[in-house]
Amino acid sequence: MKPVYTVLFVALFALLGRTGHAQQSEKPITGDFAHLPFEQFARQLEAQTPYRFYFDPRAVDSLFVTLQVREQPVRAVVERALQNTPFHFVVDDENRVFVSSGAAISPAPATDFYAPKAVTGAVAQEDETSNEPAARSRYVSASEYRVYTIGTAGSAAGRATLAGHIRAQKTGEPVIGASIYSEAPNVGASTDQFGAFSLTMPPGRYDLKIRGVGIKNTKRQVVLRGDGKLEIEVEEDIVALKEVVIEAEKDKNVSGMQMGLEKLDIKTMRQVPTAFGETDILRVVMTLPGVKTVGEGSTGLNVRGGATDQNLILFNDATIYNPSHLFGFFSAFNPDILQGVELYKSAIPAKYGGRLSSVLDITTREGNKKKLSGSGGIGPLTSRLTLEGPLVTDKSSFILSGRASYSDWILRQLSDKNFAQSSAGFYDITGHISHEINEKNSVYATGYFSSDRFRLASDTAYHYTNQTATLKWRHNFTNQLFGVLTGTYSHYAYDVSSTRNSVSASELKYAITQSGLKADLSYYPNSRHTVDFGGSTLLYNTQPGSLQPLGAASLVRPDVLDPERALESALYVSDKFDITPRFSVSAGLRYSFFQALGPRDVYQYVPGEPRTESTITDTVRYGANKVLANYHGPEYRLSARYSLSEKSSVKASYTRTRQYIHQLTNTASVSPTDVWKLSDATLRPQVGDQYSVGYYRNFKANTIEASVEAYYKTLRDFVDYKSGATLVLNHHIETDIINAQGKAYGVEVFVKKLTGKLNGWASYTYSRSLVQVNAATTAEMINGGNYYPSNFDKPHDFTLVGNYRFSRRFSTSLNFNYSTGRPITLPLSKYYLGNSLRVYYSDRNAYRVPDYLRLDLAVNIEGNHRVKKLAHSSWTVGVYNLTGRRNPYSIYFKSVGGQIKGYQLSIFGNPIPTITYNFKF
Repeated sequence: MKPVYTVLFVALFALLGRTGHAQQSEKPITGDFAHLPFEQFARQLEAQTPYRFYFDPRAVDSLFVTLQVREQPVRAVVERALQNTPFHFVVDDENRVFVSSGAAISPAPATDFYAPKAVTGAVAQEDETSNEPAARSRYVSASEYRVYTIGTAGSAAGRATLAGHIRAQKTGEPVIGASIYSEAPNVGASTDQFGAFSLTMPPGRYDLKIRGVGIKNTKRQVVLRGDGKLEIEVEEDIVALKEVVIEAEKDKNVSGMQMGLEKLDIKTMRQVPTAFGETDILRVVMTLPGVKTVGEGSTGLNVRGGATDQNLILFNDATIYNPSHLFGFFSAFNPDILQGVELYKSAIPAKYGGRLSSVLDITTREGNKKKLSGSGGIGPLTSRLTLEGPLVTDKSSFILSGRASYSDWILRQLSDKNFAQSSAGFYDITGHISHEINEKNSVYATGYFSSDRFRLASDTAYHYTNQTATLKWRHNFTNQLFGVLTGTYSHYAYDVSSTRNSVSASELKYAITQSGLKADLSYYPNSRHTVDFGGSTLLYNTQPGSLQPLGAASLVRPDVLDPERALESALYVSDKFDITPRFSVSAGLRYSFFQALGPRDVYQYVPGEPRTESTITDTVRYGANKVLANYHGPEYRLSARYSLSEKSSVKASYTRTRQYIHQLTNTASVSPTDVWKLSDATLRPQVGDQYSVGYYRNFKANTIEASVEAYYKTLRDFVDYKSGATLVLNHHIETDIINAQGKAYGVEVFVKKLTGKLNGWASYTYSRSLVQVNAATTAEMINGGNYYPSNFDKPHDFTLVGNYRFSRRFSTSLNFNYSTGRPITLPLSKYYLGNSLRVYYSDRNAYRVPDYLRLDLAVNIEGNHRVKKLAHSSWTVGVYNLTGRRNPYSIYFKSVGGQIKGYQLSIFGNPIPTITYNFKF
């Protein structure tokens, strides 16, 4: 046993020798402190000793120290000063003293903890001699007054990478799009859809500032010694009655590379009044510059002169083909489950592809990882309920949301029998699960299902459904390399049935299914470079249409179109490079491939002649999975930003996109009976090029953002139709559609203020969208081969969204919109040809419907703000179309008594009052 005692004796002697040396080398304190403010008291101790104090000056502004000290060590002096107060302090191995009120604190690493008498609190001390890397490389940070030592001294060769996540303190959900940056050196990053960030900097001491929508501005003090992780928890931002002070920050509007990007969080969207009182994200997106729709009651988006099918709408990365309920009166997304929305109008990142005009990326919340909670709402037409909570606290969570309508009771109140005998309704269900396996791996799963039914006067019944599923695996290879593997499934189908007449009873069906797999990787080699790369593949299967008889008495002959199948793949890489602190560029290349697959019959036509059934020369049969058409090509991404000052910058971008799928519709707005057609041997893919330039300026300490963007687009090989085209159950659809080309240009002015009692935004857009069909033959030309306005060409558009908060409980919201009327084609006269009466029409889209004007108003009333209560509730009372203006949705004509008369159809021709009760528990 002697060797054991010898070792213990030597260790004890060494420890006592170290302690004794420390105490002998520490200069004792002597002095009289009479009612001295704590901050001044700390500075005096700093002047006499090598210790440095860290605390919040606002927290100690009412703390005064009265002491008489004679030859006492610093720790004992501070302990006496804080005795019988709610303050704790910690001293680390670098002689740093951390002072905080409330719960006990622990710096990183913690070596000594002194709690004043009469104050209790436990602290988890970290073993400084631990061999585990996590002991010094990974911390959960919720305080801006602590100093976090990350990594091991000497492990970084000139540079070190700090990675981690920013999450909400109360719920544990990720904060998307938050900025974390250091001003010296000027290094920053933004969190991705998982709340993750990565910063590469030289080892040293940093004050990292954190800014984001919906969170309080905060900071973290970090001593970066080597690679490590910092998990940051931030507080939710609550609007106070007193004046809001905004600290200067590197605002993305000026310093960010991205242009043509609009971001909205759910809190902002809830303040915009909409029809029927329910938050509608698509209606809010329509208030943004450069975004239009053909008319009221439509959720189809026309972005910078593009058609509705040229927008890629993603719901947690799964494609949504019909984003609306009840023929466009509601969007397909329950607002209670949403995290935010990003709309890319130009400079579309290379990881996105498949559409020409825009990408609308909608993300859901992950769910509360701390406790079980819920929310919901009850309105005149719909009700909704959301439940969320942890499966494993701080590791995994779920969120489940449902919404349903009960609008039939309103239809039964109408005097018109056709409406009284009608029915309409929908429901949707969304679920999401997230789980953190370990520090390097996390998995996420999302499912969505919606169903709509509409029946008019017991005759034609419409039914359509959306189904999506997403499964993601996120892996951290290193602090500088992240990867996400995503599998997606999307399905859209509709059926239209008619049973009134048993002889003609029938059912029309259509369906499209899309399955996809993609890998997205992000690499941060240093603070000046951000590299994204990856690949994707999509498999399309469509059932273009089938007509089947209903009932034994039906004489309808079955008619089924051949299914279509195709494979779309892409590879991409992009790099954001900061050449100087003022000048940055981003360059990317996406290369896409498309193969149309069999089995399918392909018709051959006489070269140089219009495609008609009479000009078919041959039919070629392609077997299963045989390639019948092959397309591919590069898609360029290039953008640059130059900062004129800290408050202003200029940006420019060029984007090329390709689209291999086309929407066939005979209406100006989105309809549930629209069909999607894949490119094939005769229908070429669409190609678009957009050039953009913009000036960005912030005012009043970054509380007001302003921008002016100009763009010019060229589009080729998009779909247009011959006069009298048949789009449903057409076995030779290529004979009625033609490849057109077009151009669009415009200027967007945007001013936004999202802080203070009065907030909102205003936008003005001047834009043109023109189409040209200059076919090889005169018979296929439209308007003589000259440019003519598209169906959604509306040159002038002005929108104002304003909110004013009177108090914590009362606020009001206003939405004003004006736009030029959309183009239409009018009958000009009638004539006889071969003893047959014919109508002579104007050139296509040569006239316009009257201008559009609408004003909405809402009042939001919140319940009391007691912290402990069963549920927090609020009321929203509003009026949609306050002035009762009869805005025309369409103009149509009838022959009455031998005369052609025009009629105007308005969707909301009267003010619509709404009231909604919302609750959260």
